[in-house]
Amino acid sequence: MGCAPSIHVSQSGVIYCRDSEESNSPRQTTSVSQGPAAPLHGLFVQTDAADAIPPSCASWAPGAARVRRARGELGSGSSGGSVAPAVTTCRGRRRHCCSSAEAETQTSYTSVKVLLIFAKEDSQSDGFWWACDRAGYRCNIARTPESALECFLDKHHEIIVIDHRQTRNFDAEAVCRSIRATNPSEHTVILAVVSQTSSNHEEASVLPLLHAGFNRRFMENSSIIACYNELIQIEHGEVRSQFKLRACNSVFTALDHCHEAIEITSDDHVIQYVNPAFERMMGYHKGELLGKELAELPKSDKNRADLLETINTCIKKGKEWQGVYYARRKSGDSIQQHVKITPVMGQGGKIRHFVSLKKLCCTTDNNKQIHKVHRDSGDNSQTESHSFRYKNRRKESIDVKSISSRGSDAPSLQNRRYPSMARIHSMTIEAPITKDGLRRLSGNEYVFTKNVHQSHSHLAMPITINDVPPSIAQLLDNEESWEFNIFELEAVTHKRPLVYLGLKVFSRFGVCEFLHCSETTLRAWLQVIEANYHASNAYHNSTHAADVLHATAFFLGKERVKGSLDQLDEVAALIAATVHDVDHPGRTNSFLCNAGSELAVLYNDTAVLESHHTALAFQLTVKDNKCNIFKNIDRNHYRTLRQAIIDMVLATEMTKHFEHVNKFVNSINKPMAAEVEGSDCDCNPIGKNFPENQILIKRMMIKCADVANPCRPLDLCIEWAGRISEEYFAQTDEEKRQGLPVVMPVFDRNTCSIPKSQISFIDYFITDMFDAWDAFAHLPALMQHLADNYKHWKTLDDLKCKSLRLPSDS
Repeated sequence: MGCAPSIHVSQSGVIYCRDSEESNSPRQTTSVSQGPAAPLHGLFVQTDAADAIPPSCASWAPGAARVRRARGELGSGSSGGSVAPAVTTCRGRRRHCCSSAEAETQTSYTSVKVLLIFAKEDSQSDGFWWACDRAGYRCNIARTPESALECFLDKHHEIIVIDHRQTRNFDAEAVCRSIRATNPSEHTVILAVVSQTSSNHEEASVLPLLHAGFNRRFMENSSIIACYNELIQIEHGEVRSQFKLRACNSVFTALDHCHEAIEITSDDHVIQYVNPAFERMMGYHKGELLGKELAELPKSDKNRADLLETINTCIKKGKEWQGVYYARRKSGDSIQQHVKITPVMGQGGKIRHFVSLKKLCCTTDNNKQIHKVHRDSGDNSQTESHSFRYKNRRKESIDVKSISSRGSDAPSLQNRRYPSMARIHSMTIEAPITKDGLRRLSGNEYVFTKNVHQSHSHLAMPITINDVPPSIAQLLDNEESWEFNIFELEAVTHKRPLVYLGLKVFSRFGVCEFLHCSETTLRAWLQVIEANYHASNAYHNSTHAADVLHATAFFLGKERVKGSLDQLDEVAALIAATVHDVDHPGRTNSFLCNAGSELAVLYNDTAVLESHHTALAFQLTVKDNKCNIFKNIDRNHYRTLRQAIIDMVLATEMTKHFEHVNKFVNSINKPMAAEVEGSDCDCNPIGKNFPENQILIKRMMIKCADVANPCRPLDLCIEWAGRISEEYFAQTDEEKRQGLPVVMPVFDRNTCSIPKSQISFIDYFITDMFDAWDAFAHLPALMQHLADNYKHWKTLDDLKCKSLRLPSDS
């Protein structure tokens, strides 16, 4: 007992560590083979069986069991002959690092990388090595200044530890200066290990170290816990701050390329940042603005006298202000801007900065100024107009198709057999399928062939429906028709169709009068809701929401629907259609549950997105009085309206699809058929006096509106089919990247047949539902479109064509 451990190598190449002569049991064995790299101490090292390499024993003192982490160090070798070049492996991956004597820990839990620069291995280098291993950092060791610099330039370490105790091997301060001379070192913390000061010597100043480029000094201490504590403090202090600084650089790069004018001022309104778009809009160079107070800049005389005071009062309270403001360019011209000013809070809730986003309003005077700005900025304007085209990050929803029609060959409701439960349970039920102006490339990749101008122009928001621009108003004249082209509205409104269509439809149904709110409040609400749809989604965006709103309004215009619902039901249906997919991430419920997303956790994996849509819609509505359309109705009306909206949005969740359809058939269709035939039936009658039936009608109506794409004219149907397919392709791609279960394997962009997927969706979900809805609402035009579209997909499928159109139509 108390004996130093001895090392023995068996003929089989197994290392045995014995604590004493009496112990023959192997302790932490490691197989060592001739030549190739073998794992040891969390490293991979090049070794021979004849070499005696001590294994890792936690009880050893760091200096007593020096581990030869990398054989073949520059300028050194074993006594037995030549040494192979150092080979490092990070987590099983072979790497050569500048032929340096450099080894790397195998275990890593964080993204922090540490470089140890020690000419010779000793207890101090061991201490830092095992501290890195304990903290889960990636750690490299270099023996010479040259190999250290080469390794650092290769891996960009966050922390570097340099041995400053002795000068005969290398000059630590010179090594530090050489590293600091490189660009990557800007975000690196460099630590100097210095010798302990004897009690009779005065402690040396740290200034020479700081001047050389070191950030910290560490008094020699080979204790692993001391080294560990030092590294952890650096990570939680300087390293994390550097991570934030790096992110700031990326943020400012994004701001520099943003097409909106952005101005950042201090809490006392001193300009601290303007982006190039601001320079172009206002005609100033940033050098003329930075450091100036806003009060020093010329003001336009077109604003109300009290406007600036109103703005300051609002933002000084920490509230966001947005509205129209006239600004004066350097040339003296006044331009009208949409401005949003957001206070930025610091520690203690104190306002630190104000961020202003500015867009030009679309007026005749501004058009002249815009032309002038673009002419003055030359080629730069082209670059700016092509950058950041896709502003918003929202996704669209899925489409369903159906095929029966009253005047077609499709079987009638009574003769149709409903899908068996076996077929239902064998499917993953998600939402419908469809895409915008798609042209097929190789495989199943598509590009947009129309509506390519994705950037938002400076289109002024209408104050009321009467202020809508003529080109948009002309399109909206046809909004009561089922043939209404939502994609034309999407293009002319620059991807903001929901506000314009919403103003028209809500006006037609007298929503403002029912809610006792102004059209200004309604417009503000529509703007907020549309802003929270993801424009970047291929399908689940505000265009899909506008399409569902249009279909809902169309259904509400049908005589039997109109006669079965109250005005409160109509208002609830229009609001539910508007918000039913707000903030949709472009991924299905199953994806969110499999990924363990915050929403899935919050809603217990049940109707995750539908619950989020309704909750967020009400949060957005009531948080700001300016857009609260419910603020003037009494509590009872609000509760009834709220419950109706929630119930309708939750009905769009597809796992209860067949339950909703069957209830509608049994409670609505069968009594109607019995009434027509004059037979006795115990079923509930239909009408305003039966709230249960009204609920079923509203659910069925929004479900059909949500997946009405297969019943649209063929061009619109094809467009939607492409969009939903692209969104599903993107989900499958992401599931494969993240190693998640593939929810819809049929939607693999390399193998998917879109016609076949549409046929399946129509067969399983759409046909029976629209048969039932048609039997109630009488929709011959829709059912004919459904039959025609189904025939189109069948023709493509018969031709084994995976694209969206027949070759003759391309």
